[in-house]
Amino acid sequence: MITLRPEIIRTDRLTLLPLQVEHADEMATVLSDPGLHTFIGGAPETAEALRARYRRWAAGSPDPAEAWCNWVIELRDAAALAGTVQATITADDRGATAEIAWVVGTPWQRRGIATEAVRGLVARLRKPLDPPVAPVPAVHTVVAHIHPDHRASAAVAAAAGLTPTDRWHDGEVSWQLDLGRGPLDVGRGPDRSVPGENAVRSPRAGHARLDPS
Repeated sequence: MITLRPEIIRTDRLTLLPLQVEHADEMATVLSDPGLHTFIGGAPETAEALRARYRRWAAGSPDPAEAWCNWVIELRDAAALAGTVQATITADDRGATAEIAWVVGTPWQRRGIATEAVRGLVARLRKPLDPPVAPVPAVHTVVAHIHPDHRASAAVAAAAGLTPTDRWHDGEVSWQLDLGRGPLDVGRGPDRSVPGENAVRSPRAGHARLDPS
């Protein structure tokens, strides 16, 4: 059984805050560009719809072998939200696998924000999930599913240490990182080679299938 709850994660410029229902109003504006759905489908949600979704996410997964962890990305200097990162952590016979996803609002793209946020998340997943809670399995593998034409999200995944595999998931390429390969520096700054960030939402990490609207 996984009882993990997300904790605050800090990087050079960002604070990843555990998502709360109260974030819905600001996030509805952050995610209001229909272009964010080019690769993942759907359309922007209203603040009311986001509040309902965030309330379900906060309630947690009905599967005791799975934890839903969601954060909003806060720009510390501006005290403004810019997007979200997510991890669905599933226990298995080796420990646990984390399926991650992220989205950054259009006005904040091309600044390395997604890269920095995802690096911070992966660095946190390298550590024990929550020492006061036992037993909690260690994450051994990080997975993301990315549309084959979504070059910006592929660049973010690569910058965080993930590599593409030959596996596909609902028309998307599965990227993977083995966390036994060495440390990742949470304080590392943005990768200016990244051409921009957009939405990537795996059906599990985004809870789209587990928690349909």
